[in-house]
Amino acid sequence: MTPALLLDLALAALLVGAAVWAQRLLADLRTLPNTDDATNAVASVSVVVPARDEEKTLPALLWSVAEQLPGVREVVVVDDASHDATAEVARAGGARVVQTGTPPPGWTGKAWACHTGAAAATGDLLLFLDADTVLRPGALAGLLAAHARHGGLVSVQPHHEVVRPYEQLSAYFNVVALMASAAFTRRGRGEPARRAPMAFGPCLLTSREDYERAGGHEAVCADILDDAALAAAYHRAGLPVWCAVGGDAVRMRSYPGGLDQLVAGWTKNIASGAADASPSATAATVAWICAHHAVSVGAVLSLLVALTGRGGSLVTGSPLLWAAAYLVIALQLRWVFRRAGSFRWWTWALFPVTLLAFDLVFARSLALTAVRRSVPWRGREVSVAGRRSGEKVA
Repeated sequence: MTPALLLDLALAALLVGAAVWAQRLLADLRTLPNTDDATNAVASVSVVVPARDEEKTLPALLWSVAEQLPGVREVVVVDDASHDATAEVARAGGARVVQTGTPPPGWTGKAWACHTGAAAATGDLLLFLDADTVLRPGALAGLLAAHARHGGLVSVQPHHEVVRPYEQLSAYFNVVALMASAAFTRRGRGEPARRAPMAFGPCLLTSREDYERAGGHEAVCADILDDAALAAAYHRAGLPVWCAVGGDAVRMRSYPGGLDQLVAGWTKNIASGAADASPSATAATVAWICAHHAVSVGAVLSLLVALTGRGGSLVTGSPLLWAAAYLVIALQLRWVFRRAGSFRWWTWALFPVTLLAFDLVFARSLALTAVRRSVPWRGREVSVAGRRSGEKVA
């Protein structure tokens, strides 16, 4: 066996290993139960919506909630110092509006808004929804069925509705969030999770009793990713955390305000997300991303050599290996991108482009975290100075 063939086999083994390891994290991309059963109508559900400058997104959410069967007890929109007509739009949509004022020291804006909304709500069940989330018919019944079956905290990562071309650049971020959550690793029957998964903030359902037992948002008041921290708080309290992807039931359109908003949003999420992910999930995700970089470089260089006849010494591994690896990665991405959102074909067929977007935002997040120790978001500076989820702020 020649040294070149041995090298190809070694590279192939590493690439396959990274792909299989990553696939294990996504093996159980479950959705909400599909049920039309309204027997849970006796449960009083309060919907709590933290909203800061959300006049454009609220109407779709409020309409979708009003169409649910069984119906909800109330919708509480918490106006987080908005500069637009968020409060007026919420009232026009039938919601009760609660003003937050300035968050107390040690609180993030969203955590304070959720805490304020939960205190104002009167239902036995609390459904926290981001303002850019939309529930399809039957979604609430599915959420209630999941909660009746699993209890604790039920969390859904909505299906990402992608509209404008720049929004396609969110593809890798969505998948990395699913992988790093460790929420979708298939386990044996009765096998407990070794660590609480990171819940997804856009859609969270819990009983008030469990919410208070876990400490509510007061227990995670300073965490940027309050959803991940809340999952950890439930885990510490001995309460289960069950996650699903939105599928046809729960949808969202993130960052419709332009490329700047998209970059700022993912910068904020990356800044604290890495600290909250489990070590094994982080290692698998990093290996998967590194494999994609290696294949991108190897495939592009092999193509340039084939077209120009120059630079052959720069390529390690055979062109056939890189071509095959590129195809495998593209097909795997096609599978997972279609489950995460409505991403177009080129996001997976030309994955080095979306991978480069991920790299640039990741580098920006690292720079802001290391230098400024804070990231800007919605007109506020959010500190990322060395706290892990669940640490209490004095």
